[in-house]
Amino acid sequence: MPYKFSDGQRHKFRKPNYRVSNWPEYNESLRQRGDLTIWFDENLLSEWCAPASGRRGGRLVYSDLAIEICLSLRVLFGQPLRQTQGMVRSLLKLADLDLPVPDFSTLSRRGAGLSVCPLPRIASGPITLIVDSTGLRVTGQTGWLDQKHGDRKRRKTWRKLHISLDPESGEIVTSMLTTEHVGDPAALPDLLHMTDRHIACFIADGAYDGQPIHDVIKDHCGPDVEIIIPPPANAVCGSYAVRDAHIKAIRAKGRMAWQKQTGYGQRSRVEAQIGRYKTVIGDTLRARKMETQTTETVIATKILNRMTRLGRAEFQRVS
Repeated sequence: MPYKFSDGQRHKFRKPNYRVSNWPEYNESLRQRGDLTIWFDENLLSEWCAPASGRRGGRLVYSDLAIEICLSLRVLFGQPLRQTQGMVRSLLKLADLDLPVPDFSTLSRRGAGLSVCPLPRIASGPITLIVDSTGLRVTGQTGWLDQKHGDRKRRKTWRKLHISLDPESGEIVTSMLTTEHVGDPAALPDLLHMTDRHIACFIADGAYDGQPIHDVIKDHCGPDVEIIIPPPANAVCGSYAVRDAHIKAIRAKGRMAWQKQTGYGQRSRVEAQIGRYKTVIGDTLRARKMETQTTETVIATKILNRMTRLGRAEFQRVS
């Protein structure tokens, strides 16, 4: 980002001031995020119970929609499964709805591999896709054993969340959870295959620099896609045309001018989205198994997208 290359001279630049131009609408959207009714689907009564599958064996009692609603409340409020069961039971009682409530063991079992219904797409057309990743801790790890038995070598107990963001709508397009051993370039092909939108511009940091990643993006998005990936400081020309053009532009005008010309500064939005994820949802996964953790992150990104659709702040520079 630009501040990294001029950190020692930041005192010479006057910090711009912004104000929210749509404060009444944005203020109301913040209130609606605490409204419990928006997290219940409109088809609650008709789709709470699972339909007959027509196959032999026991019939499911609860539909995927019912399980998703319960797990969404759990992720949103950070509660254990037993407290989530009690919350849903009390909400249905207050709404005077005579519906069965899934118990905590059912929520835990059905959470693995749950098919989460995506939000309907608002607009169509080509988009700008910004990709980044972050680490999430696994719950249950404390320092009690270290204090009792001394320092010992721990196994890594964290996961890596890869997300792609559309800066125009502010929504997370796709998300994928992997182990800590999967690098960003290795996860990119699967992340792109999950995207059903036409990508006109791809933006990522220097971790995605390289000919193989460039070929993967071209194969998925087409030859006309604009790829904005900064080369390292010691990069030399001779690899491929797009990278060579970036190197020549940086040498001629400087890295900050290149970032302003190409729009690479938009990558800060995906970093802000990651910070928003850890502020609203948290930086710890509550589930224990990988399949359930994947469902937890998919539901979390859907919650953030629903909050975004309630209203976004529009900033206007005043000085």
